[in-house]
Amino acid sequence: MRRKLHTPDQTVDPEIIDPEIMQGAIQSLDAERPKVIAKCSVCGADASSYAPEQLCWVCRRLKISAWRDIETQSPVQE
Repeated sequence: MRRKLHTPDQTVDPEIIDPEIMQGAIQSLDAERPKVIAKCSVCGADASSYAPEQLCWVCRRLKISAWRDIETQSPVQE
C-alpha cells in the first residue's frame, strides 16, 4: 500500500489544541518525570537515585561488562 503524499493545500491549523490544554499536558508530563538528584561517583554524570550504587547507566554497564570478563577468564596456572 502506498502512502498519500502531503500536498500544500492539506495544511494543518496549528491552533487545533487549545493552548491551555497543551500547557496542562506539558506540566503533567514534567511532574511524572523522575527527578535525578544523584551524581555518578565515577564520572559525575546524572545517576539514578533509586539504585544502591550511585552510578550512571554508562558506568553501570561498564561495571557489568567487567564482571562478565572476569568470570569468563580462566585462572592462570603456574
